Amino acid sequence: MRRPVNVAHVGQQVLSLRTARGWSMRELASRLDVSAATVNAIEHGRTGISADRLNDLARTFDVPVATLLGSHDCPESIDGDPAISAAISAFVEAGYHGSSMRTIAERAGMSLASIYHYYPSKQSLLVKILDMAMDELDWRCAVAIDGPGGPLDRLHRVVEALALFHTLRADVAYIGASEMRSFEEPERTRIAARRSAIQHLVDHEILSAVSEGSASCERPRETGRAIATMCTSLPQWFDKSGPTGPETIARTYAELALRMIDTNPARLHDVLAAANKSTKGPTQ
Repeated sequence: MRRPVNVAHVGQQVLSLRTARGWSMRELASRLDVSAATVNAIEHGRTGISADRLNDLARTFDVPVATLLGSHDCPESIDGDPAISAAISAFVEAGYHGSSMRTIAERAGMSLASIYHYYPSKQSLLVKILDMAMDELDWRCAVAIDGPGGPLDRLHRVVEALALFHTLRADVAYIGASEMRSFEEPERTRIAARRSAIQHLVDHEILSAVSEGSASCERPRETGRAIATMCTSLPQWFDKSGPTGPETIARTYAELALRMIDTNPARLHDVLAAANKSTKGPTQ
């Protein structure tokens, strides 16, 4: 996992970007749909920074997430390499075996020789795509685990992170689900182990919640697999142009996960209230 987000550094960056744009604290709060008190807490490093909040800030300022975090906190962007972008679109449209290095080069606007200079084989492109995807997913989950609260709070945030990734990155998530058979060894085993590590995060929080008595799931490991599977299946049906956005789906799936492990009603209420407060920020 990547190290926790440096909230003080993010706060300094937010303050600097807001000042450079001539925005008041209240204007930034309005753009983010949070309170001015939340913006103040962010700028002074007095509140946790979720993956969703980081993405909202990056979109609002129209800067890469890495600008807010620093290169040591944020994974390499999937979107920054034309060869990778072309390979993703080709693999989604025609499948790994139905794509060639020549068609990928044409999609990328590169010569075949140029693409071979950076990627010696189609297999190397597939491995790079999945490693970059797993880097981002690891980062999102690390932010989720690093937040406040107990195992139910962490499970809620991890499932949100999984659902968001599988909607916002539906293309690479689809490749990960459909092309595992196309990996050659030892990469297949290595990538599979990275995927299993995410499942273990879900399992660990469920078992911890059962152990502390805040949930009473009779089959925690099987339920954990079901929770992860409902997230990984999102690319099969999610439509970005549809009526339900990624954030709504993520919140819904996170609540479903807590209900699936028979969370104590009082604790369920507390977790959902805390999550809603974190999303909207404190009222003034």
